[in-house]
Amino acid sequence: MSLTGSFAAAALFRDVAVAPAFVHLPRLSTSAGGENGGGKPVFRCRRPRVRACSASAGRGRASLPAVSPLGRRRKSGSSAMRGCAALSPPSSANLRRVSGGDFVVVNFYRFVCVENPEEEVAKHLAFLKDLDIHGRIYLNEQGINAQYSGPLADARSYLEWLREDDRFSDILIQISPALSGHAFPKLKVQFKPLVQVDGGIAHLPLLDPTMRATPLEPSEWKKRVEALSRSRDASSGNMDSDCIILDLRNGYEWDIGHFRGAQRPEVDCFRSTSFGLFETEVNNSDPLADVDREKTDVLMYCTGGIRCDVYSTMLRKKGFKKLYTLKGGISHYLDNEGPVEWVGNLFVFDSRLSLPPAAYNPRSMAQTCDLQHAFKNEKFAKCYLCGSVVQELRHRNCANLDCNLLFLCCPDCVSNFRGCCCSTCMTAPRVRPVLPGHQRYKKWHLYRDLEIQPS
Repeated sequence: MSLTGSFAAAALFRDVAVAPAFVHLPRLSTSAGGENGGGKPVFRCRRPRVRACSASAGRGRASLPAVSPLGRRRKSGSSAMRGCAALSPPSSANLRRVSGGDFVVVNFYRFVCVENPEEEVAKHLAFLKDLDIHGRIYLNEQGINAQYSGPLADARSYLEWLREDDRFSDILIQISPALSGHAFPKLKVQFKPLVQVDGGIAHLPLLDPTMRATPLEPSEWKKRVEALSRSRDASSGNMDSDCIILDLRNGYEWDIGHFRGAQRPEVDCFRSTSFGLFETEVNNSDPLADVDREKTDVLMYCTGGIRCDVYSTMLRKKGFKKLYTLKGGISHYLDNEGPVEWVGNLFVFDSRLSLPPAAYNPRSMAQTCDLQHAFKNEKFAKCYLCGSVVQELRHRNCANLDCNLLFLCCPDCVSNFRGCCCSTCMTAPRVRPVLPGHQRYKKWHLYRDLEIQPS
């Protein structure tokens, strides 16, 4: 599906001519999102986990990238649609229709009490079995977190079915262009943690909205980050001690795009983040270590909002009072405000991997993201192997299947290291061929009998 065509796709959800992003279904009350922190499961249940794959899996659609949690880093500083508006009446003058066969990617989550999550999983599976839906849908006692792709008609059918349940009737939906068919290889509906952090989230009061951070509309977030930027420039780069911006994503997400002036944990994976959580141990890399927990404004952002909701609850329990999140996450901001104070692309957890701001807001095509400013930051958009500036903000997986590191790499190093992240991986027993363009690795059996020739 073309980018222009995908912008019309959301019309079937809202009956208005808008670009795909956040669909505001009736009785909106919650943030959008759907990204998962990654890593090993930490939520346990004695009853068996329900898991199934859709009958439509494996029809030759685009496959999910082989993205693994970054198990190692060799260098400090990782380098390795329109939005949220109420449903318009069907009589809109600018009404546009698109084919139900156009593919979209849908993301949403909701914190709500689910008394019988295994039964809920079975209900969703029963409804989805006849739809061409691929993706990940996680349910447990704390709610739902979903990311999936499919033809527009099928994507809409699932959402309309979900809305019939009062617990999910006012959910906020994010839609983005699928670009080339399915963005996920198959459908998985699982009883699983909604997001993963060390220690789990089952004990957190996520169902209490007062324990989560206060959401800021994109316009208000823009005012805040612009004010901080002016203050930083006026003070020769010194940070405002009364306000801190935290990026609560994984290192590889930060690598290709972030807000100027934001700080991120010195860890590769979100699940290991520990900003502000230590009572006695002082961590020099923790910007929250010495702040006034009652007076300092802590502004947090992530791709869609769920990680900020989780982490702000953890900080609230540690005594932080003035916690704020970017409502709807980065994608909602890019849609509404464009790349103001944002540099780079947005990492997404599917086969697309990286989306430019224009994918969410076609108006931003005429804006300059000023990447040259970002490239001055030594931790931004650098080749993992040689440190040179990469021109394409898109990761690749190490050709060594048993490493599979997600990293940025310049064309010369891709060729010289045959798609691997280091010389050691080049001699590993299960090395896959270098794939051209934006292709993603598939199952090992497709490569194991190939003889990989040295460059």
